[in-house]
Amino acid sequence: MNPPALGVGIVGFGMIGKVHAFAHRSLPLFYDPLPVATRLVGVCTSRPETAEKAQAQAGFDLATTDLAELLEHPGIDIIHCCTPNDAHRDLLLAAIAAGKHVYCDKPLTRTVPEAEEVLAAAIARPERIYRMTFNYRFAPATLRAKQLVEEGFLGEIFQFRGEYLHAGYIDPNRPRSWRTEWARSGGGAVMDLGVHIFDLLRWLVGEMEVESAKLVTRIPSRPHPKTGEPVPVDVDDLAVAQVRTTEGAVGVIEASRLATGVQDELRFEIHGSRGAIAWNLMDPDFLSIYDARIPEGPLGGARGPQRIECVTRYPKPYAFGGTKNTLGWPQLHVHCLYDFIATIAGKADTGPTFTDGLAAQRWVADCQRLGSTLPEWRPS
Repeated sequence: MNPPALGVGIVGFGMIGKVHAFAHRSLPLFYDPLPVATRLVGVCTSRPETAEKAQAQAGFDLATTDLAELLEHPGIDIIHCCTPNDAHRDLLLAAIAAGKHVYCDKPLTRTVPEAEEVLAAAIARPERIYRMTFNYRFAPATLRAKQLVEEGFLGEIFQFRGEYLHAGYIDPNRPRSWRTEWARSGGGAVMDLGVHIFDLLRWLVGEMEVESAKLVTRIPSRPHPKTGEPVPVDVDDLAVAQVRTTEGAVGVIEASRLATGVQDELRFEIHGSRGAIAWNLMDPDFLSIYDARIPEGPLGGARGPQRIECVTRYPKPYAFGGTKNTLGWPQLHVHCLYDFIATIAGKADTGPTFTDGLAAQRWVADCQRLGSTLPEWRPS
């Protein structure tokens, strides 16, 4: 007999809330058999009209503007946090107190003290599962990269670099939003994009600390969304950090929302004593590797860069057609969510936790402390 479906409540239904709902709808199509089914029960947004629209779009049973209505619903087992950053802390604490499993889109919270408070609450309620949506861990190529690192393919890691580059803020006439307000976001590019590339690299190369950083705001004001009047921007447009792992490898991590000419450019390179690996989200189907143990030969021999065709070779129970298909960005979210519900069902325990979310929060705070003279960016 199959276990009953897990009821899902999603809080916030902007772009990322829609992605989370899409992932739930996709689970039974992509994975067969599912360790446990899920069902979209409720959605909560800040306005009745957006809640009702979300209900119609995704097929929720319930639409509300009252978070307590979701938390008290006996048919909801999982709460998704898909709100702006300043709402995370209160939502997560309430969901944990209500005894729900929690799936939180990045970042964990807006500040380190908030993240520490949330993690402490989660540790005190260990009977539930709490996970972060660090979806870039869940491409076949990045999963393969993790395998290679754990197998010792790289040998001793010497150096690495990672970048997450967008170009969406190069227009100075783009209106100010919560993402460009310190009080609501807790940071600019370093928070919005940096936590993703930091988490991916930390997962691959290990713990690291920030040695130096530079955070820059190149567009200091933007139009108010209602009045059009210029208002100050008090978060960074771009951030660059030099880091060092506990094993001595040095690295550079960069995040930018002003990288003209790119789309969604998340990429990394890791160099070690035995080999190197590299990946780019804009070419997601292939992991590039270099095996330095292959001997050199006349005219080069067989030594040189190699591209591993990872495409959609997810392990079973992935069952969405063939494994030769190209990878799409939403599939990273679907597989990340699959890992979460498999953990609830006791079939996995590998996904990014709130501890990983706190590590990313601390990295952001260290970059802000070292990287700017602005008081807003220098948390204690």
